[in-house]
Amino acid sequence: MSPPPPLANINDNLLPLPHKLPTLTDLFLTALSVCFLFTSSAKSTVSPRCPFLSFPLNHRRFLKIPAMSHSASDHKINLLPRRHNFASPQSLSEWLKSRLPSDSFASWGVKPGTKNVHNLWLELSEGETSLADSTPPVRTVQVATVRILGKDGKILVESHQELSDGNVRKRGRPLSEKMKPSEDPESAAMRAIKEELGSVVFGSEADLDVCEIVTIDPNSYEMKVEERNSDSYPGLPGCYVLHTLNATVERLPEGDFCTFEVDEYEHLDGKSVADKAVSVKKHYWTWVSADSMES
Repeated sequence: MSPPPPLANINDNLLPLPHKLPTLTDLFLTALSVCFLFTSSAKSTVSPRCPFLSFPLNHRRFLKIPAMSHSASDHKINLLPRRHNFASPQSLSEWLKSRLPSDSFASWGVKPGTKNVHNLWLELSEGETSLADSTPPVRTVQVATVRILGKDGKILVESHQELSDGNVRKRGRPLSEKMKPSEDPESAAMRAIKEELGSVVFGSEADLDVCEIVTIDPNSYEMKVEERNSDSYPGLPGCYVLHTLNATVERLPEGDFCTFEVDEYEHLDGKSVADKAVSVKKHYWTWVSADSMES
C-alpha cells in the first residue's frame, strides 16, 4: 500500500491564484475610467425637437448686479455650426426662397407686425440668431426675459410696439431682448433695461449708471425652451431659449407709460441695411397682476 500524497500535491487541485496581483496604479486607472463613464453619460441632456441644443444640468447661481464676474460660457447653449455667413440680405433671401413657403416669405415686412429679410440678416450678422441648414430652416434665438416687479406684486408688461413702418405689433409679455454672443443673462437684462426703459428711468441724467437703479434677484433665474413659428418671420420655425430673471427698477411710473427705442444698430458702419429694416420706435408698457401672467 503506497503512502498518501504530500499536502503540497493536494493544493495543485485547487483553483490557481492569479500570477500577478493588480498594482495600485492599475486600480486607480480603473476607478478613474468608471468615474469618467458615469459623468460623461450624465453630463448633458439633448432637446429631442432641437437636436442642436445641449443643456448643462446645473446652472450657476447669479450674483446680484452689478457684480458680473462669471464667464458667459456657464450659461451658453452649445450649438452645432451655424449658417450665418451671408454676404448680403440678397444672398440670404435667395437661400431662403427655396426653403420656405413662397406665400409666407412674401409676407415678410408686408404683413403688419412682421419684419423683413434685412432684419434677419442683421440678426445673423450680429450673432443674435442662428439658422439651421434645413428645410425649413430653424431659427434659434437666446432671449433674456426680465420680469420687472412693481408694487403689490405687479409685473411690467409691454402691451404693444409702434414700428417704423407705421404698424403696431401686439406683445403682451415682459421686457425681452435677444442676447449677444458675448453676453450672459444678467448683462443682457441690464442692456435691455437701459435700451428700452432708458428714456424714462434716466430722463436728463444720461450719465446715470443703470446699476444704481436696478437690482436683479440672484435666485430667480429660470431657463426653458419654446418651439413655435415666428411671428416676426411667418413660415420660419423658431426655437427660443428663454433666460428669465426677476428685477426691480427704480424711477418707473406707477401707471401706463411709453418709452422710445434706442437704435440698436447705430454702431454699424454705413447703415443702409439697418435703414431698410423694420425697427421699433416706441414701446407701450402696463402693470399687470402676477396671476394674469400665469393664466
